[in-house]
Amino acid sequence: MPVHSHRRPLLAYIGLGANLGDAQHTLSVAIEAINSTSGIRLLQASSLYASTPVDAPGPSYTNAVIAIETTLDALSLLALIQKIEQQHGRERSFRNAPRTLDLDILWFNDETIQLPQLTVPHPRAHLRAFVLMPWAEIAPSNFVLTHAGQTLALKTWCDSITDQTCMKH
Repeated sequence: MPVHSHRRPLLAYIGLGANLGDAQHTLSVAIEAINSTSGIRLLQASSLYASTPVDAPGPSYTNAVIAIETTLDALSLLALIQKIEQQHGRERSFRNAPRTLDLDILWFNDETIQLPQLTVPHPRAHLRAFVLMPWAEIAPSNFVLTHAGQTLALKTWCDSITDQTCMKH
């Protein structure tokens, strides 16, 4: 897949999670791999969070969210993070299977993307404490997320999720 780039850097948020192996180390290595890619600059990384799986079996997850600036387009960024997942042994044996590494583009330059391989903003981000809490930690306080026509601050979305366990490591 060719890498397409923009002249001016665009803001993106990426969610990271793992619940197999040394999850904390894996997330650290994945963040470094993303940051060391040409056309990407890490702006901020959240704290690590521990969360119980949602709609999935397996051990607890370690999660984080990073903010990046990138000159890559969304599909090139997706190809990059999928390659990093594969390098860490990611298998997609069944929906929501336990994983060595899961990387998701949560938000990309305030664009709405509806493609078979990519939906942005992430379609379930507003339902997941393990995404919202680390994201709210690093996003500006006035940052909003729109889902199904409802636009709310990340903190408000966080406050609406009361049935999920998610806490800083």
